[in-house]
Amino acid sequence: MIRLGVVGYGNRINNLIRDSFREQEPSLRVVGVVDPDEAGARARLAESDREGVRFYRNLPDMVRRGKLDALAIGTRCNRHATYAVQAAKYDLPLFLEKPVAVSMRQALALERAFEKSRCPVVVSFPLRISPLCELAHQYMAAGAVGRPDHVLAVNYVPYGTVYWETVYRDYQIVQGLFIQKATHDFDYLHYLMGSPIVRVAAVATVGKIFGGNYKSPGTRCSTCREADDCPESPRNRKRHQSGRTADHFCVFGKDAGTPEAGMNEDSSSALLEFASGAHGVYTQVFYTRRDAATRGATISGYDGTLSFDWYKNELRRVRHHEPFTDTVAAGEGLSHFGGDVELARDFIRVIKKKSKPRTTIWMGIQSIYACLAAKKSIETGEFVKVRQVGKAL
Repeated sequence: MIRLGVVGYGNRINNLIRDSFREQEPSLRVVGVVDPDEAGARARLAESDREGVRFYRNLPDMVRRGKLDALAIGTRCNRHATYAVQAAKYDLPLFLEKPVAVSMRQALALERAFEKSRCPVVVSFPLRISPLCELAHQYMAAGAVGRPDHVLAVNYVPYGTVYWETVYRDYQIVQGLFIQKATHDFDYLHYLMGSPIVRVAAVATVGKIFGGNYKSPGTRCSTCREADDCPESPRNRKRHQSGRTADHFCVFGKDAGTPEAGMNEDSSSALLEFASGAHGVYTQVFYTRRDAATRGATISGYDGTLSFDWYKNELRRVRHHEPFTDTVAAGEGLSHFGGDVELARDFIRVIKKKSKPRTTIWMGIQSIYACLAAKKSIETGEFVKVRQVGKAL
């Protein structure tokens, strides 16, 4: 049996444990939890865990008394780094949710903490190790484009309203959607381009679609007189197949944020420069719906162009100097496009000492450095250099 301790037992980590971790290792049991909302955490726990689990005041207490085989951190985003720094003191395998940090102070503290740590970390970067991304990497390694000199990456999010109608609307926790969302994308771009991002220029559109002063704080669809006509009400979303159909906070409410107080962006884009000399563009849009969904990249070199889209679940290779174009279809219906299965497999294998992580703490930190540079560029209107992991602290 694998004895797992969890810090922050929210929906995401619960779904991973239930649907992915246990698929790889049915004997896994949650035996320790650190979470101030004990009632909520207990309600999420599987029946097999409720009898044997113990709740602890803090992580050191759980490690000291829980006889753990591994740890998982699934707190709110602004607490990931705080607990990961504590976990770095132990040798226990750690599953760490992204983003690994939400500020430069946190990211630097993480880098210091893990400099000499023996704690093996699996960062929750499912895109990097999804089957489609791995296939793209194999094509790249085999010379499908030659030297990669340009990349265009897009993320048109069909469920983007979650960043204004749920707890993700709290900017003090999330710190914007480069930090929350693009940390995945900057990581897989680094992987496929074979080179880190070294300079970023970014822009964002804020408060044009969501948020603002339209509805008073706390307004929900169930209490709103305009729900019959509003396209964001559960009944109209269900009718149009255009989003989550549960009752939710108003996406146009004051408490969804304001540009002055801080809020998530409706859309944002970045011009990226890689250490190799290649450059590219990344853009993310959060008000798209339905069949507008797309997430993936087009990578070009002199020899060819390689493109893939996780929503279409296909990869396309164009040979520039031969009359051939290949299209490969991938499997469907998997969480995070199959990446969560791979994350779970890695984590269980790391616990059993059968392999090393493919999504390391250093990848998580390097990605957040690029995201923080994008955030700073939005604020200053200037190109910003990206800090590189391993430079003098």
